[in-house]
Parts: sequence; structure tokens; C-alpha cells
Amino acid sequence: MNRRNFLASGAALGALATLPRAFADWQPSPRYPDPLVRALDPSFARYRLANAKIERLATGLRWSEGPVWIGDARCLLWSDLPNNRIMRWDEETGDVSIFRKPSNYANGNTRDRQGRLLTCEHDTRRVTRTEYDGTITVIAEKFDGKPLNSPNDIACKSDGSIWFTDPPFGILGNYEGHAAPVELPTNVYRWDPQTKQLAVVAGDINRPNGLAFSPDESKLYIIEAGSSPRVIRVYDVIDQGTRIATSRTLIDAGPNGTPDGMRVDVDGNLWCGWGMGAEGLDGVSIFNAAGKPIGRIDLPERCANLCFGGLHRNRLFMAASTSVYSVFVGTQGVAGG
Repeated sequence: MNRRNFLASGAALGALATLPRAFADWQPSPRYPDPLVRALDPSFARYRLANAKIERLATGLRWSEGPVWIGDARCLLWSDLPNNRIMRWDEETGDVSIFRKPSNYANGNTRDRQGRLLTCEHDTRRVTRTEYDGTITVIAEKFDGKPLNSPNDIACKSDGSIWFTDPPFGILGNYEGHAAPVELPTNVYRWDPQTKQLAVVAGDINRPNGLAFSPDESKLYIIEAGSSPRVIRVYDVIDQGTRIATSRTLIDAGPNGTPDGMRVDVDGNLWCGWGMGAEGLDGVSIFNAAGKPIGRIDLPERCANLCFGGLHRNRLFMAASTSVYSVFVGTQGVAGG
């Protein structure tokens, strides 16, 4: 079965039971340009489309995470974490359905450079790959003989290596996984496609969360969720892309800022899921490569994670608490996020 068909493998991936569309009171703006897409710097003007507005694609979820665009099927997948399922939205019809249940409390998702789905699973404490025929391959579940904590977010480089963060969130209780002891530091790992082995690339981050590479893969951005305030660190990628060094704080989120997941566009800007219910913070914050805030997308809910997709990778999909939103923008996302 080729990669264009693996999504349709109902026997392997679970039935696509259609869900009712339960839309809440929130309504998109009646005006163009959408006032909820705001420029904080003149450089953001090119990314704010005059006749595009924020749309709510799905709601009635419990905690939306890990969106990934599947271009050959024209659909979005994302995790509904506490409900132990991965959801699917179809671009052509707008239908919302269950892609996989149980999902082992899946969190972050992305695709490798062969188009296969990569998933971070909280409950099984592992990273998996969905093959073209729908079977599941375990990429990583232990390090130094000990179980991983709860793999959270994931990115795939052009060399086929898989990088993921491993905070303890999924084993702190029974809501996003199951309660279990923390046996390893909260590392960031690299999986080598040749040796199939894990290596720690960063062990100095308190609860690493979202991660993303710069367009040329010379920089790695990592959100540190365990610091106060939260920060986004940037690292130089060295040794033919196998290690990172020279950490520095790129963005200080301030006393109330809660960056979670992020993606990078082709111009090197960081699009970061943001907010914790504080007024004016829920949504997406956009920074340039120097860490300067240039734009905001205000949402009625905290945005945990996001991705670019659509026919031209110029549609931003935002997994925000109980809903998923989208907006077309004047840029494209880089591959591998």
C-alpha cells in the first residue's frame, strides 16, 4: 500500500466514525481584514491577508494538540489528548471524524520525509511511526534501559533523523496518560535513521516542550516549559546536523506567557501557540528570527500547537483547547515540522 492510501486503511487505523458538528457561540469576524490578526510590527503586514479571516473548523474537544497536515489526503490530523484519540478534518468536505481511537493518549504528530506519520504517545511513553499499510513501528520507548517520560513534540530533519522532547506531563496524573514515576531527565533526543539509536542532544532544559528547526536547519528552537518565566531557547546545530550547542534565550515569555508548540515559516519567523486564559494572551504569537514580536492572532481559547498546511502550505491550523481554527497567511511553513 502506498503512502496515498495508508490513511484510508480503516482496518488498521480504526473506523472513521463521523462526529456531529457542535459549534459553540464563537463566530468569525464579519469584517475584512480580520481584526483578530494583528500586526505588532510593520514587517508583519505582508503575512496578514486582507481578505482572509479566522475560521473554526471543529469544536467539542477536550484538549487539542499536535496538528499535522496530510497533503496527499487533503486532511488535518490532530490529537484530542484526554479523549485518547486522534481526530481528522477533511478539507474538501469539512467533515470531522475519528482517525484513531485509542491513540495511546497521543500528543505531538508530524510526518517524516517519506510521508509517514510520526506520533508521540503519552500512555505507552514512546514514539511511533505509522507505515503505509497502517501498521505501527516503535521508533523509541527507552533510553539507557529506562522508559521515556512522555514524548511530547516532534520534528523530522531532512537527513531523516527524528528529534523529540520528553517532559513528564503525561505521567504526572491520569488525565493525559497514566501516573508513573519519572525515571529519566527531561531530555531532548535525536533518533538516528542509520543506527536506529537515541542520543541526548539537550539535557539541560527543564521540561522541554515544542521544538522546530530554522529553514536551513542550522538552528533548533526549543520551548522550556519548566522555567519561570517560560522561555524559547535557540541552539546552533553542529557536527553535520547531529548535535546542538551554544544555547541562548531567544524569547522571554514574561510572567504570564505560556508558549507551547511552534512552527517556522520559510522566512524564519516563529509562529507559537500561546496563552493560559489570561486576557489578550490566548492565540498565536509571531516572532522574527531575532526574537522580536511582529504579529498576533487572537483566539477565544489557548492555542497549544499549530502547523502549516493546505495546497500551498499557506494555511495555518491552530489546535486550541476545545477547538481547531485556521487562517490563511501570506507565507508558507517549512517542511519537517
